[in-house]
Amino acid sequence: MNNEARELERLVWEQVEPRARQGDMAYIRELGSRLSEGLDAAVEQVRAYERGLARVVRTLALTPGRDSLVQLIRLLDEHGPFGRSGTDPRVIASLLAEAQQPADLAELLYDRVERDKLDELRACLFHELLLRGVDTEDFGPLRSWPLVRPGRHTLSWLPVDLRPFETGSPFPSRSINGGAGGAWTGLTAEGRLDPPTPRTTERSPLSDIATVEVHETIVAAPSAGDFGHFGAWVFALDAPVNPALVPALVPTLPMACVEGLGPSARFEIARRPLKDIWQILFSTASMGGMYGQGAQGAFGRRATWWSLAGLGGAPLGASADEVERHAMESTWFHFECDSDWFHNEIHDYGIAALSPDRRRIAVLAATDTD
Repeated sequence: MNNEARELERLVWEQVEPRARQGDMAYIRELGSRLSEGLDAAVEQVRAYERGLARVVRTLALTPGRDSLVQLIRLLDEHGPFGRSGTDPRVIASLLAEAQQPADLAELLYDRVERDKLDELRACLFHELLLRGVDTEDFGPLRSWPLVRPGRHTLSWLPVDLRPFETGSPFPSRSINGGAGGAWTGLTAEGRLDPPTPRTTERSPLSDIATVEVHETIVAAPSAGDFGHFGAWVFALDAPVNPALVPALVPTLPMACVEGLGPSARFEIARRPLKDIWQILFSTASMGGMYGQGAQGAFGRRATWWSLAGLGGAPLGASADEVERHAMESTWFHFECDSDWFHNEIHDYGIAALSPDRRRIAVLAATDTD
């Protein structure tokens, strides 16, 4: 706190109440004006410090080499963790995994005897490296991390190995001065099962049965990615349905995302493998859309698993193995359409999942346009 701020604080405590009793309201108003002007200046100063610190951290994290990593860790040990925009552990972990050598990261961050405040960074970095194909078994400190990590952390629920459908996950490419998002693929011609037009205008009598908890689970990926708008619906079927009938059924379901869709309006749908669905959801959660930087890789992975759990019908509180089993045995569809709900300007998609017993359809729709 500078001398001017201390003096203003002193005047507030010593003068405001006596001046009020004297009826000198102009003095109090003038003091308020000085405080407001000082606050505006202080806020801008804080923002300048935050921007500068974020750039320093980004430069050290993205400059390959042991020396830059050593200096960043020293900065974190002395002053971190920061927890501000651009300098929180999720971002730092993602930057480090992109630019630094796994051997150096394992030695300098995980093989430490002294206690520190970097467990959140280590928790995120472990999954960032895993998603990028690093074999943690090759590095002793990484191999032992799951055994010594703090318990009850939300990331501790995740598998400590990479599941086949997670391989090849997309990541942004970043530099000190900027960066580009990862690949975002729309609906392709592969696996297309568009129902013939004109489609029926008769609406399905099914009702949405999604509870609040299930809805929040399904939308975890676009919520983490701070997408513009998203929704989820779940429908229980009277009898098992053939997956071949799902493409015609989806546009008839009572969902806001297809409301008002005309019988000949564009509705395109394809059957997709779980790996493709994973990449859509992981891109959404980890990199976000046009208006946010996403949750990064580690928490993006967690949000994606949550969405898979809700879509695949895994019980609330299920283990990762149980979520994987439901996801592997579900039938997955990717759709796009020209209803009023979708904007089709940036990133828009719909995902439908037919449960393993074929008696439940869950749908997630997301648009990156407000």
